[in-house]
Amino acid sequence: MMLKKQYLALAAVMTPALLIVGCATQPANKPVRQPNVQISKPIPAKPRPIIIEETTVIKPTPKPQPAPQASYRSFEDWKSDFSMRAIASGFNTYDVQRLLAGASLNSQAISSDNNQAEFVKMPWDYADSAVSDGRVSRGQGKFAEQRSLLNSLESRYGVDAGVIAAIWGMESSFGAVTGSSYLPSSLGSLAYDGRRRDFAESQLTSLLTLLNRGDVSWSQLDGSWAGGMGQTQFIPATWLEQGVDGDGDGHRNPWATADALASTANYLNSAGWVRGLKPFYEVRLPASFDYRAASSKRSFSDWRALGVNPIDGAYVDAGAMLELWLPAGKDGPALLTSRNFDAIKVYNNSSNYALGVSLLAKALKGESGLIQSWPRYERPLSTMQVTNLQQRLTSAGFDTKGADGVIGTNTRNAFARWQAANGQTPDGFITQRSAAQLIW
Repeated sequence: MMLKKQYLALAAVMTPALLIVGCATQPANKPVRQPNVQISKPIPAKPRPIIIEETTVIKPTPKPQPAPQASYRSFEDWKSDFSMRAIASGFNTYDVQRLLAGASLNSQAISSDNNQAEFVKMPWDYADSAVSDGRVSRGQGKFAEQRSLLNSLESRYGVDAGVIAAIWGMESSFGAVTGSSYLPSSLGSLAYDGRRRDFAESQLTSLLTLLNRGDVSWSQLDGSWAGGMGQTQFIPATWLEQGVDGDGDGHRNPWATADALASTANYLNSAGWVRGLKPFYEVRLPASFDYRAASSKRSFSDWRALGVNPIDGAYVDAGAMLELWLPAGKDGPALLTSRNFDAIKVYNNSSNYALGVSLLAKALKGESGLIQSWPRYERPLSTMQVTNLQQRLTSAGFDTKGADGVIGTNTRNAFARWQAANGQTPDGFITQRSAAQLIW
């Protein structure tokens, strides 16, 4: 459920960053609550007339507070310190204590945070999962069921109805799996772990604001391990900023279908969605193509001048700025990604995620997927091998900006430069075969 951004410090928490976590993958064991904290499943919202209204966000003014400790001896120490800082920033003492009363250390959330599928799978594995037969079959039924609402949202916000529905499918299996992890435990554990403390603590304080505002009830605090809530898995800070009342009942409830889908459309629109522009265009590259142009952004007219054209003859505005992405190198599909592809990534900053959403959107509308086949014979690197690769690239003068065992943009670009200097096609695709000289 589901990371390609900087996170806000707690002192600036009430101006939340526009971030959304990935899909609602759940930890195996749900945290134990204390007796005085009652949690129950949300009651499905009754159908209401579609009335979409913009609302004013009410935010408390935080007060100066001490910085969090670098590390804590125990989860209970973190809870105590966070409580004092939250209360000092202006939150009600009773609310803070009530929020944390049933919170316990969720080790699975910490483990999941370090092993997100969007970043460790080969692109075809992630794409296959996104458009699995079961997901597409269920999604086409849900798409037809909500067609009136989705069409109204597309008309209002300009966001493709298929993309809205696809995010719904990726995040919660169209509302079927909204998460069973106690949010204070999940977010508290991520804060205690320390790697993303500022982010996690900002989500907790945003959650307190949502509880006070009425968007979230005290009996409805289950979500994903990463803090996602409701049918399209908004994190608290982003719901605070982007949540809208889609069913006109006077409340913004992330578990209500109309509110969740309307808020998703609003969020993508705010992220710069361009009406009528596809997230990507599959293209064919000429035999003489200079692969050093991969990952660059140019107007379509400039790409066309280089011999790059849509494989299916689709119309593309000559002035559209598009980036060439080779998700599986020279032997896989070639895609020109648009501003709308980047807009999808505000939900989950992963190109694999944006590709999965885009392909699912096409499938829900009965459109075909990619034409070029994947090089499924290629195999990924282990985390240790990636670390070795990063260290050796940097030592050879191709700086990867760190050796964290995760293949990101800096590592791919550094590898492409190494390829160009060593007689390989510089497509930046890292596999057991292409990186063999650097990983052992």
